[in-house]
Amino acid sequence: MLEPAATPDGLAARCTRVLFSPWARFAVLLVLLAAAATAMLVWQPQRLLAHGWPPEWAGGGAVVIFGLAYGLCTTAFVPRPVLNLAAGAVFGSLAGFLSSLAGTVLGAGLAFGLGRLLGQDALRPFLRARWLTAADRQLSEHGFRSMMAIRLFPGLPFCATNYCAAVSRMGWGAYLLATTLGSVPNTAAYVIAGARASTPASPAFLISTAFIVISGLAAVIVAWCKRASLRGR
Repeated sequence: MLEPAATPDGLAARCTRVLFSPWARFAVLLVLLAAAATAMLVWQPQRLLAHGWPPEWAGGGAVVIFGLAYGLCTTAFVPRPVLNLAAGAVFGSLAGFLSSLAGTVLGAGLAFGLGRLLGQDALRPFLRARWLTAADRQLSEHGFRSMMAIRLFPGLPFCATNYCAAVSRMGWGAYLLATTLGSVPNTAAYVIAGARASTPASPAFLISTAFIVISGLAAVIVAWCKRASLRGR
């Protein structure tokens, strides 16, 4: 006996399930990230360090625009240190810091939201390796302190950690608060270094550079010690 042909409603329902399936959403995320990374390669935001901010954009509006652009750039894998140095060189210490911190939180929120909406359902079944499971448990159960440690100690790519956090079960509140507080020291250090780059012998430049180096060494030590505990779980 022949089965009845699929009705238009049934076909539409199946197409809808496919389009909104976890893997379809994950494919959309990959396309968006590839497009964003390509746009950053074409635009080359690191040129701000050499050529400065466009002179026709000045004042408080320029600080806001830079913060918005900063957030978008970080979702496209542009390194935050480059943007922080540029913010200090273009806007000075205070305005550069405020714009960079706002852009950091914005970029972290965008990446977390995209990863949570488009990637979490597809990637969570693959968290089967022992160290991946341990890292996921750490982020899910101790989200605030884990993210604080990640933000305080540099070394891990900012965008990658955002998407990894999105795959975990960390809450929005803990994630954004830890990102805001934990990003303050290193953001300030890089912005001040950028603002004082023309006077490398100044105390502000030397102190900020020393902080960057010391925090980087501390991150290596903490990562080395933490690696053993994650593998042992």
